[in-house]
Amino acid sequence: MKTIVKGFVSMAAAIVLMAACNEQKPATVEPTLSGLDPEQFSDTINGKVTALYTLKNDSGMEVCITNFGGRVVSIMVPDRNGKMTDVVLGYDNVKQYADAVNSPSDYGASIGRYANRIANHSFSVGDVTYELVANDGTNTLHGGPTGWQYQVYDAEQIDDRTLKLTIVSPDGDNGFPGEVTAITTYTLTDDNTLDITWEATTTKETVINQTNHSYFNLNGDFSREGTNMVLYVNADNFTPSDLIYIPTGEIAPVEGTPFDFRTPCALDEIINDTTFDQIKNAGGVDHNFCLNTYDMDTYRGDDTQVAASLYSPETGIFLEVFTNEPGIQVYTGNFQGVGRDANILRKHGVKYPKHVSVCLESQKYPDTPHHPEWPTANLKPDETYRSHCAYKFSVK
Repeated sequence: MKTIVKGFVSMAAAIVLMAACNEQKPATVEPTLSGLDPEQFSDTINGKVTALYTLKNDSGMEVCITNFGGRVVSIMVPDRNGKMTDVVLGYDNVKQYADAVNSPSDYGASIGRYANRIANHSFSVGDVTYELVANDGTNTLHGGPTGWQYQVYDAEQIDDRTLKLTIVSPDGDNGFPGEVTAITTYTLTDDNTLDITWEATTTKETVINQTNHSYFNLNGDFSREGTNMVLYVNADNFTPSDLIYIPTGEIAPVEGTPFDFRTPCALDEIINDTTFDQIKNAGGVDHNFCLNTYDMDTYRGDDTQVAASLYSPETGIFLEVFTNEPGIQVYTGNFQGVGRDANILRKHGVKYPKHVSVCLESQKYPDTPHHPEWPTANLKPDETYRSHCAYKFSVK
């Protein structure tokens, strides 16, 4: 007989999330290079202290991160003229990040437990079916309505270049089984790489799929579309989606479609191609690409090869992405600047238009728990989940 365990945001979860206070104080006390005021990130949410942490390297690059949701708030890199430029979207205060009603976002977050969508807000482990909390129609998106992007991580700034963030997710959190302890480590290297590692363990078999959800605009101008940016994806195939963004189960070739980014392509050349049903349905690109850097025979990814890249011809800023994961979700900000979202003020009082940015999210394929033929997202109690993604910036 199959057991069904219903999802809930448990009272126990709430108690656990509210009980502990992080003791580590951030090094940031003065305004950052990106113009952020650290005091705007000093608060207490769910009983835990939030703050802004700053990483710097010898090259002058600066990355600001808040432990609320493990979110990257700003990334300052030099353009071709040496001008320091912020290249990620976000807010300039923690209250807006925390307000899921009036300013919902995944900006810069360390997503968990499961990045992307799980169909029909449920999945099975053996004979047990777990009912999750739906927050995207009938689906569960990014771990549910109180996913880790809306929780406070315990923060430890190891040094000027390294930040360690830890979260303990209780058994039953948004319906997911097992108490999971997860660690996200951000490291800034001298070659202008933001290196991210995720590790997790569980007390029961569960699924986990973490990613970073930064929205990149390499033009440094968030007031207008970023469709002039040039995208490259090292993928021969992608996973087509239905009308509610769930994979159909097909692995389709990019050959002969607008999704053939094996030759770098400016997004404005394809973003409005409504003759391609995948673009028409999503209002742009919001799809998983099956990376050539991943070996499906050994289930290993080569994170020394470029998985994807993004380039701004305006600033010359060039971003390369490396990962050990099998897939990367390319999202072109199709819901930005739409409806009431058009009037929300973000960092430095800017309103974001549609297609202002590109997300490059390393991941297991969406809805993997329903596709056992794909690289698994399952994690057992005797295993450690490990994922790696690196964002390397340079100038062309």
